[in-house]
Amino acid sequence: MNILVAFLIFTSILCLILGYGVINLIKKTEKYEDVVQDQVNYLQSISNIIADAKTYLKTLDEKGVFESDDEVGEYFRQMKKVQEELDKYMLPENYGKEEEQS
Repeated sequence: MNILVAFLIFTSILCLILGYGVINLIKKTEKYEDVVQDQVNYLQSISNIIADAKTYLKTLDEKGVFESDDEVGEYFRQMKKVQEELDKYMLPENYGKEEEQS
């Protein structure tokens, strides 16, 4: 009888310790998920800024207003190179969104 009581006490204490550990890990996981979501939002906003700059630069390039002046034209060509480099860092449309499970 004493062995059964000791076993029940030990099992209860073990369950409490493990329960506390699981709850603590769940809280940490939720905190990290929030951090990741904030980072995804930040990266998406930067990607949107890059896309807007690309559109604006393309509009200016189509008008050809900067090609007439040598200094301004050279600066504009350099800006196009910078934009091409930035385009490499644009995120895909579905970045950070949960995939649908079938």
